[in-house]
Amino acid sequence: MSLPDPETVPRREFCKAAVALGGVAGLSACLDAGGDGTDPDADGSLADVPTGDPEGAPSRQHAWNDVLERDENGNVVAPTHHVLRGLSVSSDLVDVIGGGDTAALDDARRRFEDALTDLERAFERSNEGLLFTVGYAPAYFDRFDNGEDGPAGVELPEPTALTSMEDPEFDAADVLVHFASDSPEAVLAAEEALFGDESAANGMSVTDVTDLFEPVDRRTGFLGPGLPRERRDVQGVPDDAPIPEEAPLFMGFKNGFAGSQAPEDRVTIDEGPFADGTTQHVSTLQTQLNAWWDQENHHQRVAKLFSPTHAAEERVGEWGEKLGSAPSVTDLPEDALEYAREEGVVGHAQKAARARDDDGTPPLLRRDFPTTDGDHTGLHFLTLQESIADFVRVRDAMTGADLADESGVGSRLNNGILQYVFVRRRGNYLVPPRAHRSLPDPQP
Repeated sequence: MSLPDPETVPRREFCKAAVALGGVAGLSACLDAGGDGTDPDADGSLADVPTGDPEGAPSRQHAWNDVLERDENGNVVAPTHHVLRGLSVSSDLVDVIGGGDTAALDDARRRFEDALTDLERAFERSNEGLLFTVGYAPAYFDRFDNGEDGPAGVELPEPTALTSMEDPEFDAADVLVHFASDSPEAVLAAEEALFGDESAANGMSVTDVTDLFEPVDRRTGFLGPGLPRERRDVQGVPDDAPIPEEAPLFMGFKNGFAGSQAPEDRVTIDEGPFADGTTQHVSTLQTQLNAWWDQENHHQRVAKLFSPTHAAEERVGEWGEKLGSAPSVTDLPEDALEYAREEGVVGHAQKAARARDDDGTPPLLRRDFPTTDGDHTGLHFLTLQESIADFVRVRDAMTGADLADESGVGSRLNNGILQYVFVRRRGNYLVPPRAHRSLPDPQP
């Protein structure tokens, strides 16, 4: 991909493109765009990017909410820049694992843990520094010939198609690292130090582990008001789509309401050797929003994304500003079938809410973000949950096939946003507790 002219676009748009480019070239371009105090010092440290203290890191890798900012309604504000790095363990390490070479595997674990600890020392655990998790796919645990069926005490199935309407590819990586920060330089510097050509990040050396992994794929994205509007020049959305300035999503609304997010405790594994870990599902979704913006009006978009009641009662506002900390769907799920029969429309959020726990708690913690990978609009739909079965249950509710069948409306049902969103890839991962995040054994 080519970068825009830094003289003609806002710096945040330029650096967003640099994150998508990646590598030393992306990092250098982002730093060279400077002019706002982000140029590195002589020792390589990044101005305004704070360093960290590994001693203060929690047991849970996924414990981000305590250090992220919140808006005036109490909603967690997600970091702006995101990178997902898929990796396979190297052929030499495959031989070590398969051959049961305990000493060599322990050495690899120590080195990888040293590298991750180096990153925690180089960057504060915050949106201004760096947040990251390391997850492991079923394929990783299958490399161990020890009679175990996957990670002990955790159901971690291979990904599969979840509806008759999808035919996704499945992630081929053993390991998935999620980097996130408000600083594009921090994301790029950490990535390059861990898996690229740099030996330091933010002025601090990082242990070399490049021989342990082989790259599989790289996915990028962003989340923040105005960013989708700035990227209307890609496929999948009209270049004059009236996406509100405040909207962080290409569909023109906000997400991440506190009332629709599971607490971190709810998604945490509470017993067994991987207690304090979580499971992670990542779907790569491609969106086709020309009809969404050219044929639907605001009332119809609200009805399909939230519910017909939200549209009729004007609960949402232009981009979700009226919703505060909750999408107000808990009074709607039991009426979804009636809505389908009488209105011929059922909302996406309305359907998903049917999968909440009996006490009304959502079972998923979403950390998804929009993307323009491949110069097309999309979403990397990343969720954390105690069990992958929780994700499957919510996905079934979101699909709403039962509503189409039982309502008698069938294919004529305006079934949420299904016609605008297409699943291209799926992957399942275990995000272990910090103590086992470095090349874990299935039974640590």
